[in-house]
Amino acid sequence: MSRPTLPPRFPATPEQINAQVAAFYARVRQDKVLGPVFANHVTDWPAHEEKIAAFWRNAILFERCYDGNPQRVHVQRPDVQPEMFAHWLNLFEEVATQTLPSETATPWVALARRIGVGMKAGVQSARQPKDAPPILR
Repeated sequence: MSRPTLPPRFPATPEQINAQVAAFYARVRQDKVLGPVFANHVTDWPAHEEKIAAFWRNAILFERCYDGNPQRVHVQRPDVQPEMFAHWLNLFEEVATQTLPSETATPWVALARRIGVGMKAGVQSARQPKDAPPILR
């Protein structure tokens, strides 16, 4: 039995997703906070951008084309700090509002911020001492 095709979460095309990802990572590579962290881990930018575009096509278009665990990847990199997520998200929003129509940028940024909250919490939790109380913000 095949799965039903779901409509996109909001108006977006694969081409818009690819353009946003490419524009965002062009900015990341120049960013003083994020650039060095990514430079430590990304050796093949086209492959990285394709993987991240697949993540977003899965999240937005329900393409089921992404295979990965971004939470684990971020937790395993000690130079990724919880406080970096706010900067990452602000940069993502800047690029989205410059690259995309508002009917795509606004809900995409909201989705990215929801995902970012979870990613930050996962990194914080993984870095806490085992007997420390949980961080709830």
